[in-house]
Amino acid sequence: MARTKTKFFCQECGYEAPKWLGKCPGCQAWNTFVEELDTGGKSNGYHSSLVRTKEKAVSIIHIKGGEEERIETSIRELNRVLGGGIVPGSLILVGGDPGIGKSTLLLQTSHELTKRGLKVLYISGEESVRQTKLRADRLQAVSPLLFVLCETNLEHIEAAIDEIEPDFLVIDSIQTVYHSAVASAPGSVSQVRECTGHFMRLAKIKGIATVLVGHVTKEGAIAGPRLLEHMVDCVLYFEGERHHSYRLLRAVKNRFGSTNEIGIFEMRESGLTEVTNPSELFLSERPLGVAGSTVVASMEGTRPVLVELQALVSQTNFPSPRRMATGFDHNRLSLIIAVLEKRMGMFLQNQDAYLNVAGGVKLDEPAVDLAVAVSIASSFREHPTRPFDVVFGEVGLTGEVRGVSRADQRVREAEKLGFQRVILPAKSMKGWNPPQGIELIGVNTVAEALTAALG
Repeated sequence: MARTKTKFFCQECGYEAPKWLGKCPGCQAWNTFVEELDTGGKSNGYHSSLVRTKEKAVSIIHIKGGEEERIETSIRELNRVLGGGIVPGSLILVGGDPGIGKSTLLLQTSHELTKRGLKVLYISGEESVRQTKLRADRLQAVSPLLFVLCETNLEHIEAAIDEIEPDFLVIDSIQTVYHSAVASAPGSVSQVRECTGHFMRLAKIKGIATVLVGHVTKEGAIAGPRLLEHMVDCVLYFEGERHHSYRLLRAVKNRFGSTNEIGIFEMRESGLTEVTNPSELFLSERPLGVAGSTVVASMEGTRPVLVELQALVSQTNFPSPRRMATGFDHNRLSLIIAVLEKRMGMFLQNQDAYLNVAGGVKLDEPAVDLAVAVSIASSFREHPTRPFDVVFGEVGLTGEVRGVSRADQRVREAEKLGFQRVILPAKSMKGWNPPQGIELIGVNTVAEALTAALG
């Protein structure tokens, strides 16, 4: 009786090893190896007509250029993140926490595409057809051009695609689909890699826009090998706090557009609705005249967003003070506190510092630094900032305030929402005309900014 051979694969990068290893030599991750059956190179035994093509290589000068054709949906936030719409033949990977609204978003998108006369095939490997119908009734996403199939076998899915010939394909989720020629269990590294490669060839050759739903790990990354993100054309993350109704759709990879754009949605009983004015939404519950509260103008792609920062500084009884941040980089917070101690003379070594970005938003651009410094100083001095001030700017280690990009768009967004003053870097005031009715205060150092905001 022949002995069953096994191999070990890294779940992060797909590195292959003959035995179990504690640390992956490829991606340096710990405890990521899983055991799978060795098929002896027969994993590709299922030969499809999609594998062999009759196309020949041509000179690049004979290839027609121009922008890609896009399928625009009625969901403008989704079009913004994708770069203007869905590109036919593209392969899109959507990840997010369980219950965040991935299936809801894709079902609403499918319904919007059917309104344009496109055929949509929705493959559900985790829910039955009846469960999908119940969700569609709740979302009012029922159309004769929307076909639903509960299937996990790759060969049966391909047969359904050949029969229906859809223009848009949804696989929910890729971890449930299995290839009969691969001996590993569904969701394993080999299965996910093989099935994704098959859907990639199918999308490119037949020109079907395909969306793959991927599970995420505890750290928030898409489960499976990192090779999965390299194979697709676009990677979208659907983010949001479980206790908030707001959802953010963010692109971390996009071959057909920018990766700086975000789409903002609100989860309601009837499904996801677009948020047309996110700044007004994030500032709707802002308290006025409270120490530690500051409004910052941040850029998310080409969209300016005004968000409230809340800081709390309190004395600690422990030898090592705590530094906690929600929605902001913890290391950046420690750096700004060090600048306030060294350059401004604030004694914060016996103070706990907590920072929160209201609304569950995550801010990662340097232009938020100056607003963080003002919030911490306001809470430390128990001196509230003016309720109609907006602050933005990058803070250097020497205490200088550096210029930031797109200052004009930030100021116009503040003026649109009724703010009266903007504290910004002096270097960012050149080259554009400010709007009427709002006062601009240019600063060169953190000390000047604190004097203007708290003086």
